[in-house]
Amino acid sequence: MSSSQTPRRMTGIGRVLVVVYAILALGATGRSVVQIIERFHDAPLAFTLSGVSAVVYILATLALIFSASRAWYRIAWVAICFELVGVLSIGTLSLVRPELFPEATVWSFFGIGYVFIPLVLPFLGLWWLRTHRPATVVAAEAVEAA
Repeated sequence: MSSSQTPRRMTGIGRVLVVVYAILALGATGRSVVQIIERFHDAPLAFTLSGVSAVVYILATLALIFSASRAWYRIAWVAICFELVGVLSIGTLSLVRPELFPEATVWSFFGIGYVFIPLVLPFLGLWWLRTHRPATVVAAEAVEAA
């Protein structure tokens, strides 16, 4: 199949996911930088977690963009799984132990400050990864099955 006949991976929902991840990466990065510079002493745990979420969103965005390669595809899985565990853990902790988070993080209350997009996004990302495996991953699975 020539490159002009190869189906593009970043179309439809894939493109939307990348855009949403990029917007969250920018928002989380901006938020965490301001929080850390101006008020880190007020809530070091919360602001550090906002910084971690920003790094995760940046990594997930890049990994989704380059997920046609086997390595980036795996990085996307790890980043998005980490994101899911993070939003579920921090979301739950912020409900049951709110004193740990005197200031909100991106993932506090399951992303309420971001209209719950942080809660929904990893599920969509994992679904997309599962249904849009790159040819290198499909080929590797075929070799392993043989």
